[in-house]
Amino acid sequence: MHAHHDRPRNVFYHQGCPVCGRTLEVNVSLLGRLVYCQHCGGGFIAMDASMGRGLPSPRPSTVDKAEELLERAAMMLGRTADVR
Repeated sequence: MHAHHDRPRNVFYHQGCPVCGRTLEVNVSLLGRLVYCQHCGGGFIAMDASMGRGLPSPRPSTVDKAEELLERAAMMLGRTADVR
């Protein structure tokens, strides 16, 4: 028998979109980062339920806002390219 070395598998958790309410499968590598719902396009911070209890929501900095806009633009451009 040969030793079989698989690449590490991606690990996901489920989080509801705060905009449309759909349950999304989110890669754990995205925890704490801005993500977008694949259904409605709503942006939110990926977090496990235990991460957000009792913590005030941070105000996004100008750099964070700019990064969010750039990520969203890239996502929208990707959708446009897929339609063509």
